[in-house]
Amino acid sequence: MDQTGERREPTMRDVAALAKVSIKTVSRVINDLPGAGAEVTDRVRAAARSLGYRPNLTASSLRRSDRRSATIGVLFEDLSNPFDAALLRAVEDHARRSGVLVLAGSTEDDHTLQRELLLSLSARRVDGVVVMAAGGHQDALQHERERGTPMVLVDRPPTFGGTDCVTTTNRDSSRAAVLELAALGHRDIAFLGDRSTLWTSQERYTGYLEGLAQAGLTLREELVRTGLHGVDVAETATAALLGLDRPPTALFTAQNLVTVGAMRVLRARDLHRRVAVIGFDDFPLADLLDPAVTVVRQDVPGIGRRAAELILARIDGDTSPPVHAVVPAALVPRGSGEIAPLS
Repeated sequence: MDQTGERREPTMRDVAALAKVSIKTVSRVINDLPGAGAEVTDRVRAAARSLGYRPNLTASSLRRSDRRSATIGVLFEDLSNPFDAALLRAVEDHARRSGVLVLAGSTEDDHTLQRELLLSLSARRVDGVVVMAAGGHQDALQHERERGTPMVLVDRPPTFGGTDCVTTTNRDSSRAAVLELAALGHRDIAFLGDRSTLWTSQERYTGYLEGLAQAGLTLREELVRTGLHGVDVAETATAALLGLDRPPTALFTAQNLVTVGAMRVLRARDLHRRVAVIGFDDFPLADLLDPAVTVVRQDVPGIGRRAAELILARIDGDTSPPVHAVVPAALVPRGSGEIAPLS
């Protein structure tokens, strides 16, 4: 207890006194440095456990020869989105096995917030960062990278050099989804996508166009709805499409929250067994609906694991050329994407 009566956190001095060694010896044991014998090491660790001593990792990292903090920062767009949350978990699982702590935050696709979070992580001396870049320019990321911070971008590649990234088969998988719908006889296939400033949205829209062209279908501009950031706007866009004189018989929804919005409207209008839907990205309970939702499912664990492998390798000194790793997505047929148009 201190003079105020509150419990005081034990210090290295307390551990040294209990173990009957010097503070320098405690520091060596706590920081896994050579110089202390096995019996002394065991005695110091037993004393630390007995007192409930917790080392100040930030302070100790300043004294270590490699100056590492054993932490990495992870900045994704929205950690409440099932895709982002699952990706964070995948990175965290791999990092934990290497004894590395993850500090995470949501950028809300806002450049100012992304810059502030990068500065905050830098002030905490993280060893590297895994980032889902905000749409548009990447000046803050480039500046941080040029300062020497190891960095891996996920989902969206960098617009500057010298940086690893991990993405999926956005264009190819979107083209395949459209071709699946066309093979069933659909000729009026709508596209509902996220903001056009995002590289993923651009790639998925390009895949949609390529799928139409490969199937010999003519693009109907009125069947394209983009800039749909969130469930509510996706609902509004879907309702507008269904209100056309010649509505679509199939929807390709290019983001998981967009898919949720579209499905809500179809079910409310009892059209969920008449209008086909293939969505990009899986989401919780998609397989429990009736019909279950056909999706292009990204290998989220694979993406997160690869990103973690890359960032940890760079932190350990890997200076090989930058990598653009592509983890394939897979079409998962469940029912909604297999609905043929009414004759």
